[in-house]
Amino acid sequence: MITPPRTYSDWVTVLDMLKAKSNDDEVLEAMKKGTVEWQSGVAERFTKKLVDTINFRMNAASDKFGKEMSHSGGQERVIVPALLALRKEMCFLEKAINLPAIPAKDREQYRKLVVDQANRMQSSLEDSAKKDRTGRLASIVKNNKVNIF
Repeated sequence: MITPPRTYSDWVTVLDMLKAKSNDDEVLEAMKKGTVEWQSGVAERFTKKLVDTINFRMNAASDKFGKEMSHSGGQERVIVPALLALRKEMCFLEKAINLPAIPAKDREQYRKLVVDQANRMQSSLEDSAKKDRTGRLASIVKNNKVNIF
């Protein structure tokens, strides 16, 4: 069990674990129970570290998805699990950035970063799928959306 973070130093440790994808469930549970002293200096450093970590994970998920798609050969049995894995990661990251320790107005702004990225990914996937003349890829992408939270 991971101790909920209380100090900036604690948060750095937990966010490094989040970035490394080590035990996501326990890390998320600790983060939800953690607190942040929302004062000038600490709040800015905490926010930067949190957003950088979430961006790192979103970029890694996008890169992994891109590699899986490039090796898929257009096979549905490869594409669907790749889409579902991307959706699962985006859902997890939305939870990881939507923390009770963050003031509500800031929390919604940070959550919107993940939601907007997922929406852009879905839109891009749908645009790319239009190039498939069979319509099969478009159907797969629409039936396995990555922006469902």
